[in-house]
Amino acid sequence: MVLSQKEGAEEGVSEVKNMVNAEILYEDDEKIKILLKETDRAFVNSIRRTLMSDTPKMAIETVRFVKKTEEEDGGLWETDGPLPDEVIAQRLAMIPIPTKHDEFYFQDECPTCADMVEEDRGCALCTMLYYCQVKGSNEGVWVTAGDLNFLGDADGFISSKYQSIPITKLFQGQMIEFSATAIMGRGRDHIKWSPVCGVTFSPRQHGIIKTKSRSKILWDLGLNIKSGDFNKDGKLVDVEKVDLLRKDLNHVGSGTEESREFKDAVVLEDIPNEFILSFETDGSMSPKVAFEMAIKELSIRFGDIDADLKAVL
Repeated sequence: MVLSQKEGAEEGVSEVKNMVNAEILYEDDEKIKILLKETDRAFVNSIRRTLMSDTPKMAIETVRFVKKTEEEDGGLWETDGPLPDEVIAQRLAMIPIPTKHDEFYFQDECPTCADMVEEDRGCALCTMLYYCQVKGSNEGVWVTAGDLNFLGDADGFISSKYQSIPITKLFQGQMIEFSATAIMGRGRDHIKWSPVCGVTFSPRQHGIIKTKSRSKILWDLGLNIKSGDFNKDGKLVDVEKVDLLRKDLNHVGSGTEESREFKDAVVLEDIPNEFILSFETDGSMSPKVAFEMAIKELSIRFGDIDADLKAVL
């Protein structure tokens, strides 16, 4: 697969085995839209499934709560909050843990821990450690993702953008104290290891003027797209403008008064072997990294299938 990007977008997306072209149409910290060319629906769907189920991600796996009672400033504090430990652990599992694929291994692939029994695994190469202790107040104190202290380098702390994610709220006399470990996993084992959401794809489309005289009905509505946006052949090819045209056509579509005269004067036509893939990440990694890792996983899988076939045939 050869990946290219629009002018001005960051360069350096790697090549993989399958021959399909990809162009990043839009990207920010959490969202991405990619144009895939020279491919088919089945392959794009395999990318979609791999993004959700096989892209490696860090997530909190175990939580050890400290149960104790202590006196301080004449007050009594107990580790007895308003929520059960199981609910707290579930919320912690969904917090986006910064994922550095080049720094951490899966525990069963870790050079140090792979040969150990599962209960004994856990080192600096495959495990991230967090600690949290918060006390309540009369007004109430929110315990948030920002209260998770990473026992390591600064890049392991929860991103400032997500530090406000609430975990629980504590009042006077209540406290919480726990340690947690995060490990690498895949979404097929648990949703907490799935780094993406809203993964969709659709055929790329062009706008086509079928009947120029009747198309004036749409232009006269004064919406987003005008006749001047189409080229001399009566086509609209810009992806963003096609999206706007799709919205505009709802005003002259079935069930509207204008549809009686409009009669599909302007239509959208699918472009063969071209698809637009879009998704969001949970913040544990950038969308570009998620896409790259999904392609890497997919390439490895196809490589294994190819090797198996050669061994059998």
